[in-house]
This record gives sequence, C-alpha cells and structure tokens, in this order.
Amino acid sequence: MALLLGMTSRTLAAEPVDIELVLAVDVSLSMSPDELEIQRHGYSAALTHDSVLKAIADGAYGKIAVTYVEWAGATWQQVVVPWTVIASRADAERVAAQLSAHPPGSARRTSISGALQFGSDLFAESGFQGVKRVIDISGDGPNNQGAPVNLIRDQVVRQGITINGLPLMTRGGFSGAYDVNNLDRYYSDCVIGGPGAFMIPVNDWTQFPEAIRRKLVLELAGPASPQWAAEEADHPPVVLAQDIQVADCQVGEKMWRDRSWMFDAR
Repeated sequence: MALLLGMTSRTLAAEPVDIELVLAVDVSLSMSPDELEIQRHGYSAALTHDSVLKAIADGAYGKIAVTYVEWAGATWQQVVVPWTVIASRADAERVAAQLSAHPPGSARRTSISGALQFGSDLFAESGFQGVKRVIDISGDGPNNQGAPVNLIRDQVVRQGITINGLPLMTRGGFSGAYDVNNLDRYYSDCVIGGPGAFMIPVNDWTQFPEAIRRKLVLELAGPASPQWAAEEADHPPVVLAQDIQVADCQVGEKMWRDRSWMFDAR
C-alpha cells in the first residue's frame, strides 16, 4: 500500500506536458567536427523555428519537456541539456543557448541500443507526465556495440515509448568502412518503433536543419492536424516502422567483427 501511495503521489506531482522528448544525437568518431556542429546548430534552429513553436502552442497543455543527449559507444552518453520545459520562444532560446555553450564531445563506436536504454531511463527522472513519450534518435551508422538494437527497441516500446529516427546517409566523418547501404531501411526495420513511429532520412547535410524541424512538427502536431498536412504538402511521405523485417539488424556488429579479425590477423 505504501508503494502504491508513493507511486500515486509522484504521478500527481509530475507536471503535465504534451510530450516528453529525448533528443539522442550520435557523436561517434564517424562524425567530423563540422558535422557535429551542424547537428547542434540544426537542433537549435529547429527548436526556435516558428512552425515548431506553433506546434507546441497548439498542444493541449501548450508545453513540452525536452532533454538533449549525445551518445557514442555502449557506455558513452552525456546529457547536454537536462529536462527542460519549452512553452515559449524564450524557453526555446534558452535551450539553444545551452547547446552552444560548449563544443560537442566525441567517442569511439556506435551503440544505438545503449542510447535507447539510456534515453528510456531518463523518463523515470523527468518530473513530467507527458501525453506522449518519444525518443528521437539520429545517427550515421548501424549499431556495432552493446545489446542487439532490435531487442532493446522492443523493450523500450513495451514501456509505451515511441522511437523515431533520423538516419544520416551523408557518408562523412572518419569511419566510412563501417557505412552500410540503405541505412534508412535499417532504421525502419531495426531502430524505430511504437505508436506512430516514423523516420526521415537525410541524404545531405544541407537537408539536416529542415529534416529536424519537420520531424519535430510532425511529432508535436500529430497526424490529424492541419499543420501535419501543411508540413507534408511539399515533401515525400515519411517512412513508417515496417511490419516485416528485411534489414539485418546485426549488420554493424558483423562488420566490426569481420574487420577487427582482418586487422588482428595482420
């Protein structure tokens, strides 16, 4: 009974918001310093864009809670912006200022599964009660460290969390040997999931700021809103999660293992 009362009091004390949003951003060594800065600036520009602010204001509560996390290997995750409410332009600009306060970090390996586990744990300490809970994950390669990404994806989705994706098919950085073809298909089959899950591929870094803004509006406005229709009018449809898996969800681990064996044999 005491445990039940404790859970009830925490729920009642949580501040209601339209969405609790974890922005999980890849900073592995496959990303160049310039690309890391493009990511930071892209998120800053999106969060302060008029269309995103309108989507926030049009919500039932007119506010969202957001946290920004950078990730690389299985044990490398850093919270850059802790849980923060955005209900106005001033709020969004404060988040943007935090993103520009320090340069982004970087580290070896790519663990999408580690980022998803870390992101899902953040909801327990958010202090908010969102109508939706979403992890936005962006990255330029497949999982190659940590638990299998599709298994962690399924665990996270079972918690009522939606995972949306932004696969970066830009062929930049330092680890082209670990790139995979059809990273968008990998994301749709192995990474995204949950109610209404979708992903927007980025084929060139010039597309990144618009892709971030578009994704945020679609998440905030919802598929029944006029703003969703307006956002989609001049774009190809977003890619929804796939019912039938085609991509090999272990491709990153296999590539890393095979190349490591080649180097060890020399």
